[in-house]
Amino acid sequence: MKKLFVLGIGMLCSFINAQNINDVVRYSSENLQGTARFQALSGAFGALGGDLSAISINPAGAAVFSLNEFTITGTNYNRDNDAFFGNNLRNTDENFADINQAGGVFVFKASDENSPWRKISVAANYDIVNNFDNQFFATGNTNQGIDTYFLNFAQGQTLGNLRVQTDAGERIDDAYLNIGSSLGFGAQQAFLGFQSGIIDPTEDLDENTSYFSNAQYSTLNQSYSQFTNGFNSKFNLSLAGQYQNNLYLGASLNFHNIFYEKSTSIIESGFDADSEIQFTSFDNFLQTDGNGFSFTLGAIAKLNENIRVGGSYQSPTWYRLTDNISQRISTDSPVANLDLSLIDFNLVSIFDRYTIQTPSKITGSAAIIFSKFGLISFDYGFQDFSEAELRPTNDLSFASENQLISQELGNVNTYRIGGEYRINQVSLRAGYRFEESPYLDDTIIGDLEGFSGGIGYSFGPNRLDLAYSRTEQDTSELFFDSGISNAATVERINTNISLGYTLKF
Repeated sequence: MKKLFVLGIGMLCSFINAQNINDVVRYSSENLQGTARFQALSGAFGALGGDLSAISINPAGAAVFSLNEFTITGTNYNRDNDAFFGNNLRNTDENFADINQAGGVFVFKASDENSPWRKISVAANYDIVNNFDNQFFATGNTNQGIDTYFLNFAQGQTLGNLRVQTDAGERIDDAYLNIGSSLGFGAQQAFLGFQSGIIDPTEDLDENTSYFSNAQYSTLNQSYSQFTNGFNSKFNLSLAGQYQNNLYLGASLNFHNIFYEKSTSIIESGFDADSEIQFTSFDNFLQTDGNGFSFTLGAIAKLNENIRVGGSYQSPTWYRLTDNISQRISTDSPVANLDLSLIDFNLVSIFDRYTIQTPSKITGSAAIIFSKFGLISFDYGFQDFSEAELRPTNDLSFASENQLISQELGNVNTYRIGGEYRINQVSLRAGYRFEESPYLDDTIIGDLEGFSGGIGYSFGPNRLDLAYSRTEQDTSELFFDSGISNAATVERINTNISLGYTLKF
C-alpha cells in the first residue's frame, strides 16, 4: 500500500523539481491538434471558420456553418528524438494513437426574414491541445555527478535533522516524509544524499552543517532516461451569430484539463578505482493533474465576396493544479543505510494546490476565397509569456520564480498559412507554421517550424479527411532543475497522421 503524505506550504515553498518556469511554459503552449482539415492547413483558420477546431481560435467561426455538423478525429503520433550528451547520440522513436477531437455544431436559422441576425450557432468541441507522451535517452561522460546535486541541498542543513531517530522507533521511510513535511524539499534531498552514503558530514556532530562527497571521479559515465505522458485537453462551449450578411460574432467558454506524468532515471558508473562508491542510481516520478478555465471572443468580417478578416482574444487560462512526487535511490556505498530500499515509489508526497496563470493571446487573420475552387488563409498570433505567473504570488518561492519568468521569457509570435484547392468532391490542402521560442535565450527551447498537407473527400453529407503534419524543435533538457547543470540537447521531430470523419445533417 502506498504511503501518502500531504505537505504544507513549508515544503511547497522549497519544491524545486516542479512549480517553476518549465511548468509555466509547458502549460502555456498549445501544439497543433484538432480536426484533420484543421491540421492540414496548419491551423490557419482564424478568418475562415466552418471547422470545429477553428472555433478554439476564433469562436465567431461557429456562425459560418450552414448545416448541423459532427466531426471526430483520430491521430497516430510519432515521436523521433535525437539526444546529444557527452559527445554521444541516442535516438528514440515511438508511435501511439488516440482520439484527439470530437465535437458538433447546431445551426438555428432566423425564422423572421426581417431580423438582422440571420442565424445562431451553438457548438461544443473537445480537443487535445497538447499530448505529453514522449521519451528520450542520453548517455555520455561527465565531470559532474549527482553527488553535486545532493551537496547543493545539504550545505547548511543541520546533521541532526538528517538522522533517522531509531531510538524513538522511527523508520527511514517515515523520516523521509517527516523531513519533507517539516523542513521542505531541499532538506529531503539532503537526507537522501546522506542516508545513501553519497555524501557525509565533515564532523559527526548534530550541529554540523558542512558536507563532502564520498564519490571520487575525474569523469564518469552517466545514463539518463526521461518518460513523459499525459495530455492538456480543452472543451469549449461556443455561441456565435451571423449579423446581416457580412459579420460573424462569437464567444466561447473553455474548460481545460491537465494530466501530466514525468519519470526520470539517472545511473552512474566509471568512478575512480579507489572510490568508496562505484555505482549509483536515482529515480524521480512527478505527477500533476488539475483543471483550468478561459474564455475567447472573436469576430469575422466579409469585406467582399473574396476577402475575409478576423480577430480574436483568448483570455489567460487559470489552472488549479496539484503535484505529487516519489523518489528512490540505490548505491553501493559501504555507509549507506541498510533500509534505503524502503524509500521507493510507494511513498507519495502530495503538495498543496497552486495556480498557474498563462498569458492571454491575440490572433489576427485574413483569408482569400476563390469562389468554390479554393482558398488561402493566414493567421498571426501574439503572446507575451513574461506575463505568466505562479500563484499565490505572496509565496516567497513563487515570487522569485515569477521574477525569473519576467526576465527569461518574452514575446511569442506565431505565423500560420494554409491553402485548399477543390476538384469536385476532392480537396487538396497544405500549410506552414512557425512559432518563436518563449525563451529570450532560444537555446533552452528553440523556434518551432512545421509543415502539413492533406486531402479530403466529400460523399453526400459525409466527408473523410486525411492530414499529415510535421514539426521540428530543439530543446535543452536539464537532468535536474537545480543543483546540477547536466543537460542533453534534444532534436525533436513530431509527426502526426490524422483521419477525420464529418457528418452534416
